[in-house]
Amino acid sequence: MDTGTHIVMGVALAGLTLSDPVVSTEAATTSAVFTGVIIGSLAPDIDTVLKLRNNAVYIRHHRGITHSIPAVLLWPLIITILLSLLIPGSSFMHVWAWTFLAVFLHVFVDIFNAYGTQALRPFSRQWVAIGVINTFDPTIFTLHLVALGIWAMGVKPIYPIVTLYIVLVFYYLVRFAVKAAVKHAVINTIPDADEVIIAPTMRFFQWRVAASSAQYHYVGRAYGRSITLYDQFLKEPLPDFPEVEAALQDENLRAFTSFSPIYRWELTKIGDLCEVRLIDLRYRSKGYYPFVAVAHVDADMNVVNSYTGWIFSEDKLNKKLKFIPHS
Repeated sequence: MDTGTHIVMGVALAGLTLSDPVVSTEAATTSAVFTGVIIGSLAPDIDTVLKLRNNAVYIRHHRGITHSIPAVLLWPLIITILLSLLIPGSSFMHVWAWTFLAVFLHVFVDIFNAYGTQALRPFSRQWVAIGVINTFDPTIFTLHLVALGIWAMGVKPIYPIVTLYIVLVFYYLVRFAVKAAVKHAVINTIPDADEVIIAPTMRFFQWRVAASSAQYHYVGRAYGRSITLYDQFLKEPLPDFPEVEAALQDENLRAFTSFSPIYRWELTKIGDLCEVRLIDLRYRSKGYYPFVAVAHVDADMNVVNSYTGWIFSEDKLNKKLKFIPHS
């Protein structure tokens, strides 16, 4: 989920902690638990700082080790130890238990996004991405604001927060049902599809669709059970050229291929350079495919510049590559 949603989730969980008699009656424990729950709701996303290095590192590692089983166990322990030093007299076990729940919920809700997490590490490096909830879901965010607003009006937080969680369980079940119906409609529309990727959007009934058959890639949108296909690309393996081999060793393209399950490629001769471009088909927006990986390879099979990430114009891509095309 996005940072804003994780924050409101942390505040809601802080309200629920007041149902714990120790938290509600001991001032030091209240302060420590509230602080631990908020920090715990955000801690796994500390790997966002990897963006400061480069997109390749961020794409390969975001929601990786920081969302793993060891991390879910270590975050609460580290946070609780620090808080016990900063807020003497707080109950270590109560702070740890509520902080653990905050960290666990952060990782748990992230697996329902299309991006997913490596929540099964160290047992598996597979990305767990169920893809029923958008990274930012307006319904989930709004429901939290309503519950917090009722709490702010003086109602005991346990009532609106518990009601919120019950409603959210039903909301998630509905999202699963809608996605299943969309997938069935896609298979009816493309009977020979052997791979179907359905990703949520911020709109409840609208979903992104990318599918592959033995011969073609298909890209479209679903609105309810109505499927609209926008593009169809011939499915071809990457050519066995030395320029392609060199490009695929670049960290940006390796990050892209580790993340993207369905993409097409383009090879373009630009002066003395060969441009190898990989284009993710899952994120079509207004006729454009913004998530790409690009490498320029010279005659000596050296990658002279490369980039992976979200780009919405060729000019911005060239600036990222620090490349000036010949007129």
